[in-house]
Amino acid sequence: MADPTTSRSRADERTSAAGARRARTLPRWHYLVALAAGAANTLSFAPTPHGGWLELALFAFFFAWLTRSTGWKSAALTGGAFGFGNFVTGVWWLYVSMHFYGGMAAPLAAAAVVLFSLYLAIYPAFAAVLWSFCAGHARNGTADDRAPFSPTWHGALAFASAWAIGEWLRGTVFTGFPWLASGYAQVDGPFAGFAPVAGVYGVGWMLALTAALIVQAFTQLAALRRASVAGKARPGGAGGTAGVSGAAAGTQLTNARAALPGVFALALIAAGLLLQLAHWTLPANAPLTVRLLQGNVKQEMKFEESGMRAAIDMYQQMITSKPADLIVTPETAIPVFVQQLPAPFASAVRNFSDSTGSAVLFGALGATVTPEGQLVDYTNSLFGVTPGSRDVYRYDKHHLVPFGEFVPWGFRWFVNLMNIPLGDFFRGAPVQKPFIVHNQPVSVDICYEDIFGEEIARSIRESATPAGVLVNSTNLAWFGDTIALDQHLQIARMRSLETGRPMLRATNTGMTAAIDADGKVLGRLKPYTIGSLDVTVQGTSGSTPYVTSGNNTVLAVSLLLLAFGFAFGPGIKRRRDTDK
Repeated sequence: MADPTTSRSRADERTSAAGARRARTLPRWHYLVALAAGAANTLSFAPTPHGGWLELALFAFFFAWLTRSTGWKSAALTGGAFGFGNFVTGVWWLYVSMHFYGGMAAPLAAAAVVLFSLYLAIYPAFAAVLWSFCAGHARNGTADDRAPFSPTWHGALAFASAWAIGEWLRGTVFTGFPWLASGYAQVDGPFAGFAPVAGVYGVGWMLALTAALIVQAFTQLAALRRASVAGKARPGGAGGTAGVSGAAAGTQLTNARAALPGVFALALIAAGLLLQLAHWTLPANAPLTVRLLQGNVKQEMKFEESGMRAAIDMYQQMITSKPADLIVTPETAIPVFVQQLPAPFASAVRNFSDSTGSAVLFGALGATVTPEGQLVDYTNSLFGVTPGSRDVYRYDKHHLVPFGEFVPWGFRWFVNLMNIPLGDFFRGAPVQKPFIVHNQPVSVDICYEDIFGEEIARSIRESATPAGVLVNSTNLAWFGDTIALDQHLQIARMRSLETGRPMLRATNTGMTAAIDADGKVLGRLKPYTIGSLDVTVQGTSGSTPYVTSGNNTVLAVSLLLLAFGFAFGPGIKRRRDTDK
């Protein structure tokens, strides 16, 4: 028979623990603050100049706020609230495409943005849960512990690794949507130098680690200060000078250890700044003179017959107005199938190319012609004309936009709510041959394909003729005059940093720009104007570490550190608690 006193004691302990758990339930305003911090993080991205420093401060706050969580559930809600605040304020411009150009009712378009943002918030919520388990936080905090966060090195590494895995998953699952990946805000920030080494997710890893180390240092120093004040408040006994000196030396040593995470965080910032001075690629071939065209064709007129004729005539005049080594139009600047190109346009471009030595890349629709003469397998394509050659270069877009260029299974009803033409396209190959311009291989991509850094790196890595210049042809008129234009330019700059290659952008309404191999903008056109940007760019050769290994480096390191934290974190925490 059980001893009644022991049974009563255990019951009292369980009651006390349950009361402590109830006392530690986080208030609702905790999650509202996390949501507000996520919304503020949108200000870290373009068009905010040097927003990477703001992002570092906000990430430090976010991690500190996350450490207040009392288990994996509250960690998930905290991470999810931060993510939702960031996404709903950062990609609200999707409303413009669905309502103003897609014709969807305003309440439905707004609801779609909210639901999409909630979906995107799943990934930071998942990262928070992963940190909570792998840092030992969720499994080791006791119910009566008023401060469940125990700062550790493996906890900081777990946060960085969990955050990188979450962002990578968001950029991969269901074709991926890596827009607003935390590393993009760092193109002018302290961690830009890590982009050629580990890519945008590696930059985000460094950001998260540095933020966590800063919080760890402040937490440990604050705890030491409280302990010191408490020690002075206790009545002391007689002690000699040697004892006082020994205690002071011990305090200094403890303070140094507590500050070490902060010192390491400063070292990471310094490394990121110094790495920006490194050059991973070398100039290759002669510089190219380039003309990037911006027609500013209104989206509502783009597929009307009168608008199509006007666009073709305008771009014919813009292409042939002045020679250059390379002339690039925006995505579907010529809004017809290439088989149906007007003869005057085709002959004018061909004659201009042959007579001036200019290579021309123009956007149009591609298709395959059946023996019966029907057009099938529509593609969003770029076609290239080179002087003295009858061959026409063709690039077919591979990474298609869900709901805009293909309909995900089960969502036909959603697309039917909008009035967007040509909702289903055929995919091009993942790696396609470059466009050769005066012996300079040029790798091209269309629309938001340039937000997938791994695919850009793969096109260079696996090509028999690695490109020395990147070209993006896009049409952002779907999103109006919004922050989407600045954000996309920032993303393109990250691609230059990752690959060590210049990036050229020809857009319909903006941002048309030229970016050098160091991610610096050489020139840009004012959005929503008609014009051409004339620049000279120097192609490069060689491979950055990121081009060589892609996202494998950050994924391997993150998974290894998370496995270590999950396996050994509990033991590390128990030993720390025993030593206290």
